[in-house]
Amino acid sequence: QVQLVESGGGLVEPGGSLRLSCAASGFTFSSAIMRWYRQAPGKERELVVRITSSGRTTDYADSVKGRFTISRDNAKNMVYLQMNSLKPEDTGVYYCNAVITVYSYWGQGTQVTVSS
Repeated sequence: QVQLVESGGGLVEPGGSLRLSCAASGFTFSSAIMRWYRQAPGKERELVVRITSSGRTTDYADSVKGRFTISRDNAKNMVYLQMNSLKPEDTGVYYCNAVITVYSYWGQGTQVTVSS
């Protein structure tokens, strides 16, 4: 069955860095558009960044441009989110999402907390 498993979240001070990972299985990863979403307490889930199946094209939310970098390794069925210069407003649960044709799959999320 399809599985997306996020890891790498945690508590970090403002200005710090974290690297999230998402391990995918159960589908043709190299054909999927991959996305990272986040959801802050009391807020709606928002799209952070997406990457095309080839990895050649990425789209970032304005709030993370220049600080976050998405990448993927189609040989390992992995997608990553490098987060630098973290701010308290980056706090939330980060979700990995895979889209293949009309199907959308979600991971369970990983908590990121930015606080001093």
